[in-house]
Amino acid sequence: MSDDQNFKGGQGQVVEAETFRDSVGTMDQAGKRKWVFPRKPSGRYTNYRTLVAWFLLAVFFALPFVKINGNPFLLINVIDRQFFIAGQPFYLQDFFILALGAITSIVFIILFTVVFGRIFCGWICPQTIFLEMIFRKIDYLIEGDRNKQMKLDRQEWNSEKIWKRSLKWAIFIIISLIITHWMFMYIVGYQEVFDMIQEGPFTNFTSFLVMIIFTAAFYFTFAWFREQVCTLVCPYGRLQGVLIDKQTINVYYDFKRGENRAKWRKGEDRKAAGKGDCIDCNQCVVVCPTGIDIRDGQQLECVNCTACIDACDEVMVKVGLPKGLIRYATEDEIEKETKFKFTGRMKAYTAILLLLIGFLGFLLNNRGAMEAKFIKPAGSSFFVRDGKINNTYNYTFLNKSNQDQVVTIKVIEPQHGEITVSASDKILVKKDQMTKGTVNISFPEKEVKLSKQNVKIGVYDQKGELLDTFETYFEGPFKLQF
Repeated sequence: MSDDQNFKGGQGQVVEAETFRDSVGTMDQAGKRKWVFPRKPSGRYTNYRTLVAWFLLAVFFALPFVKINGNPFLLINVIDRQFFIAGQPFYLQDFFILALGAITSIVFIILFTVVFGRIFCGWICPQTIFLEMIFRKIDYLIEGDRNKQMKLDRQEWNSEKIWKRSLKWAIFIIISLIITHWMFMYIVGYQEVFDMIQEGPFTNFTSFLVMIIFTAAFYFTFAWFREQVCTLVCPYGRLQGVLIDKQTINVYYDFKRGENRAKWRKGEDRKAAGKGDCIDCNQCVVVCPTGIDIRDGQQLECVNCTACIDACDEVMVKVGLPKGLIRYATEDEIEKETKFKFTGRMKAYTAILLLLIGFLGFLLNNRGAMEAKFIKPAGSSFFVRDGKINNTYNYTFLNKSNQDQVVTIKVIEPQHGEITVSASDKILVKKDQMTKGTVNISFPEKEVKLSKQNVKIGVYDQKGELLDTFETYFEGPFKLQF
């Protein structure tokens, strides 16, 4: 097929049957895995991504040890129902806030994807960071770059191959074990993890077994499954097909400038010869960690890692052609040469996101430092003493603040209500803890007009500021109304 036949003027860059769109780049026609040996990337974007990755890794390994007002910065302990985000405790009663926060995060990801495509996958995703910035670098360190890795893979299991593979796999296991321990710190806290290590596996056999399972899962993912996670498992890759359009910024190959692609000849006037800037060096392909050819257009496997941009720019500099043949751009920018614009869909997502953030901020601000409940014990009834009608309530106080609170209880409505606490007038509620007890509420007989009437109870701090209120009912003798 000639070069002219390979180019679709104004419509795309491939005229052959687009088999890459109904197959996975890392599998052959028989469904067998094609192992990807990407060349070690280098260049401007790779340096930027490395800085971002090292920053995020530093945050990941440091965050379990960060505390705010004595609380862990982030702890998601589902078993013990302990949740801390930015040092603030959250409880099951606050689940609707966490659910709204999750919805807000999803909308943010949608907006981010609509505007910037899968930049999250290439720059921020933990799968990409661990694989490309840790495990893949160990590959390069022990086995060498692409060609050496391919040679080692083809050769028989001699002493060199056994030694290199054993060393690499051993390091992979150690790193997977470290990642697992750090993940556990986000669930039970770093001190608990250190205690389990000191006590040994037999004292905490269940936790030890779970750690082994997670370590095996991490090892399997980063040692063997690798880019298959992005192409076969991750739902975000499927989601991008719905969200990305021609106004989305993505890594694109400028086919108008690049086609017709042809090999480089020194001193040749490529424009006069009807050739594009792509010299068909294939460097954008061999450097790709998911094994695709970016020149085929936007594909599911592309994670916007920018390795192809750096590889292409390096070649363009060497042959004296302008950089940017592969670059961040929109499809309309490539096809129609129109600049990026904030579309109506992007504006709609932004408006929804801002509304959700505003509502979430309102809920967080009005969450309150104390949550109080007053519940009548099942089967209990009122009793009359010294001309007063009494009702007993079980109270539950949940202190959501970061400091101990000494509280008092008062009847707000109706007036003339008296409260007797079983211990003392003041109750100590420790931070992040729940306090329970019993309280007596009484009214003069003449004040009780109904057999059941609503009462509003307030909980106050030492300064007299209202912390929370609770509405319940007060029982009294049945009275005929005329």
